[in-house]
Amino acid sequence: MGAGRWRRVRLPLPRLRSSITASVWSPDQRTDRMLVAHDGPEYRERGGLAAHAAAAGRYHLVLLPPGDRLDWYSACPAWADSLALDVLPRLRARLGTGRAVGAGVSLGALAMLHAQRSHPAGFAGLFLQSGSFFQPRHDRQESGFRHWSRIIRYVRRVLTASSGPAVPATLTCGAAEENLANNRDMTDALAKQGYSVDLAVGPGGHDWDNWRNTLDPHLTTLLSRVWPD
Repeated sequence: MGAGRWRRVRLPLPRLRSSITASVWSPDQRTDRMLVAHDGPEYRERGGLAAHAAAAGRYHLVLLPPGDRLDWYSACPAWADSLALDVLPRLRARLGTGRAVGAGVSLGALAMLHAQRSHPAGFAGLFLQSGSFFQPRHDRQESGFRHWSRIIRYVRRVLTASSGPAVPATLTCGAAEENLANNRDMTDALAKQGYSVDLAVGPGGHDWDNWRNTLDPHLTTLLSRVWPD
């Protein structure tokens, strides 16, 4: 297991008139690699990312708290701009890193894809777990969500695009999830747009047990594609 340390980094969000404080784990050895995750506190406590980073000992792990999660993570342009134009540049300057691999679960996965496609220069790869890529034909049960219309408009744009800012990407989803159909559709669309993308379907549902259990080997494999030795 790699040695390292935790620190807290305050990140102003002027576009949202707010700020967040990220938890950052850095290995003792020097590295320019960085993984940035939405829903950071739960990913640390329940999702297994902290243990994965410590075991790998090869990248900075940045865990972002969700803020106004239901707004910011629902294909919100202001959050995509804040992440790509404020948060990532500050982290790169502070940590001495290059482009980030972005990770997220559920709405956090949707928001990470949205940020990468809005501002591709900051991203080297994507790890998206059980993304909330809502479509009316699959997800009418979610239509009461206050940002339903914004999400389905955005997902439709992605699914119908002829090209995209391709990076290595891995999507994971549980076989028992309502989100499985829309994750299959998203994987197919990204593949047609040039992304080197895989969908890993395993047992389980829309919960932290499933997301934690799919980190290895799927996150490990993705990172080896993004950062080959």
